[in-house]
Amino acid sequence: MHKIKEFFGNKWVGFSLAALLYTLWFVVWTGNLWMLLGLPIIYDLYISKLFYRKVWRHNTELCQRNKIYKIVYEWVNAIIFATVVASLVHIFIFQMYVIPTSSMEKSLLVGDYLYVSKVSYGPQMPNTPLSFPFVHHTMPFSQTKKSFSEAIKWPYHRLKGLKPIRRNDVVVFNFPAGDTVLLENQSVTYYDVLRGFEESFGKAEGRKRLNEKYTVISRPVDKRENYIKRCVALPGDSLAIRDGQVFVNGEPQEPIPGLQCSYIVQTNAPFTQYALDNLGITEYSGNGAAYYMSLTDEAARKIEASSNVISIRKYIYTPSTDVFPQWEDARWSQDNYGPIWIPKKGATVELTLENLPLYRRIIEAYEGHDLEVRDGQIFIDGTPATQYTFAMDYFWMMGDNRHNSADSRFWGFVPEDHIVGKASFVWLSLDANKKFPANIRWERLFRKVR
Repeated sequence: MHKIKEFFGNKWVGFSLAALLYTLWFVVWTGNLWMLLGLPIIYDLYISKLFYRKVWRHNTELCQRNKIYKIVYEWVNAIIFATVVASLVHIFIFQMYVIPTSSMEKSLLVGDYLYVSKVSYGPQMPNTPLSFPFVHHTMPFSQTKKSFSEAIKWPYHRLKGLKPIRRNDVVVFNFPAGDTVLLENQSVTYYDVLRGFEESFGKAEGRKRLNEKYTVISRPVDKRENYIKRCVALPGDSLAIRDGQVFVNGEPQEPIPGLQCSYIVQTNAPFTQYALDNLGITEYSGNGAAYYMSLTDEAARKIEASSNVISIRKYIYTPSTDVFPQWEDARWSQDNYGPIWIPKKGATVELTLENLPLYRRIIEAYEGHDLEVRDGQIFIDGTPATQYTFAMDYFWMMGDNRHNSADSRFWGFVPEDHIVGKASFVWLSLDANKKFPANIRWERLFRKVR
């Protein structure tokens, strides 16, 4: 034991281990050769100690002479160390995420606290490295003041992960339509509100009135709201939805135990609250004779078997202009959609005025080109274009609560540079409708996300 202790106490051994760990993490994994400049600092810390002799020695002496200074220094040092370590873990390893809405019920519940792995798909280097620690896009105790600076902007760069995104993974990502935000009403999607104004007042006047009513701001990719959905289609897949059933490449989606849809239930007597709680039904409305319920397949079978139920049928939405890509005429609905092809990096599509609404946002917003249509012809960066080659992979995300989920059916594709990480397991689950300790859902603790 003494020899082992002596071995690891050797300054050259300590320097070698620290340099190896630093090189593997900050140079090899990030692929940034500029980080090699950190090796001389590690060498000085373990071997030469030049900085200590010339500068830091005075701090040590001051700590020995002044007890107050020593206490303040130790606290500041501990806070800085904890902040740096926590920030590195948040960027490279994992982050916590809490389910805010019911869009993933019953797979994930409101109040589930998730461990989101960033190493699964590879952590993404921040676009805005200058930001206040431990907050997302807004300063604490403020609704409007941003917590980051765009003085330094880094391009998209993702480190190597353990595996690629697989079909039906539950994924956390930055909200693609969250690039533009109404500062005074951040709970709504800017583009939905804009369409409403344009329908009411015309395009030019509608946009003008919207800008007069709200403060409109933009956010970089890494500071957009975090969403969580299930990845139902991968780059290169073809997706279609028929009467609520998802088909990928012509095959039906594999069964998902927690998937919910809306049903219309006719009864000859109202359900008691006890019966609804016993069936695990949390989303419903009705007057005792007819109910509108969000049900899993299992719950629907139990409801159908109830003695007071006359009929039950799944609700199917009719075509609407609310679904992506918001064509002027209603072609698709959230239950009958597509087929639609999911863009893949390096793939080329023919561009026409007919299919341009599907890809326009990719070309302009996600891949940064100028696009315009003049005299019936498409121009990209000022050059006539009849084809387009995608620079990134894209994904199709949907909530498991199919009729209560704002997902790709409404705002389109999710670019690869918006992917945050994989939802791995529930480490805590709290029911907001109950008091402690009854609010803890013990059966969900450390449950793997499937």
